[in-house]
Amino acid sequence: MNEENQLPSPASPVPPQAEADAAQADALRGAAQRSRRAFLVTGALGAAGFFGWRWLANAPAVDGIAAPLRKVLDFNARLTNAYYKNTRLAPEFAKSRAQKIRFNGAVGLGAEFDPLAWRLHVQGYGPAAVPQQFSIAQLKALPRTEMTTEFKCVEGWSTIVSWAGVRLSDFLARYPLATRSGRPIADPSQPPPDAARYVGMQTPDRAYYVGLEMESALHPQTLLCYELNGEPLSLQHGAPLRLVTPLKYGIKQIKRIGTLVFTDERPADFWAERGYDWHAGH
Repeated sequence: MNEENQLPSPASPVPPQAEADAAQADALRGAAQRSRRAFLVTGALGAAGFFGWRWLANAPAVDGIAAPLRKVLDFNARLTNAYYKNTRLAPEFAKSRAQKIRFNGAVGLGAEFDPLAWRLHVQGYGPAAVPQQFSIAQLKALPRTEMTTEFKCVEGWSTIVSWAGVRLSDFLARYPLATRSGRPIADPSQPPPDAARYVGMQTPDRAYYVGLEMESALHPQTLLCYELNGEPLSLQHGAPLRLVTPLKYGIKQIKRIGTLVFTDERPADFWAERGYDWHAGH
């Protein structure tokens, strides 16, 4: 038989073990490539994190935290302020739904305090303002407001509570303390152009302090509160007077108010200096 009439021989089959070895080698090469990529990505992220941390650590502090972080919080606050309206009200509930509220936070509630000697000290706004003092009896003589709202804490818990007191707006309608001209704020929804921009509050020992923008101070649910669930405030909960403003978290609702100050400069705020949003709204 000549060569032209011969059929080609079939290819010899690859042994199963050789196929398995080749597949294992491909898998190992792929794993090695992925490991190198993962190592490079992890190294790059680690370096970025390290240098980012160094950058934040060396940045100047503003209100207690690094300036870049404060800018982010201030941006969030501007968004919240743009959304804020005095016509937006926190939901109110039947009194029967009120519950006992837990005691949380003792800064500013030192033992050296005589509630009978307490007075609310107010520094009015404007060049002619004279510091004034108010007793709890004077505050109780103003129109009384009651409301049952949800107290929300930044820790994640909330409680429905019944409050009673005088609206801060009613206080400023009776006593002309927050305008440069010395006029009362007759319409809280349209304060005069010479009204202060902010209200600062401190405990008598100055250990705890908050600031409010005037829009929040004049909100119809912002109370200078002296009763909780139908009873006078206890010392733990801020007797004889505390702030209630239910569109903000509890960190803003200062207990045992000792001083009110009206100003155009944003007041210091205890928790804002510790990294929280100054506005603290929800």
